[in-house]
Amino acid sequence: MIKALKIIQSLLLTGFGALSVFMTLSIIFDWFGIREKEGNYVLFIVYTNLVCGLIYLYAAYINWKKQSNSFYVLAVATGLLIIAFITLQVYASNGGIHEAKTIKAMIFRIIFTASLAAISFFILKKSNQHKPLKQ
Repeated sequence: MIKALKIIQSLLLTGFGALSVFMTLSIIFDWFGIREKEGNYVLFIVYTNLVCGLIYLYAAYINWKKQSNSFYVLAVATGLLIIAFITLQVYASNGGIHEAKTIKAMIFRIIFTASLAAISFFILKKSNQHKPLKQ
């Protein structure tokens, strides 16, 4: 079960990470006219999403290499997203121009990342239970 969970998690992280990196770079460099389609994007949120996309890809790599410590990098990503979300709330309350979909997307991303961090924590705990004690 742990092996299947790690494979599913790695696939989710790879897919979501690749999509995040592609979309954020498309906004930053205005590829395919995506910047205009996004409307009033908030640049610090775009950069946060880029960093988190790279973290997702790194976490997928760690999972694929059979290491059980992707929890730590996903916890960092969750923390970054929470800080960015709080900053977005302050920005919006001070009249900053943004799209309502940005807030919904950030909530989704926080829940998604925290869920994957929780799965990684579960995998970490299970893998530590099966390790022999070093003497």
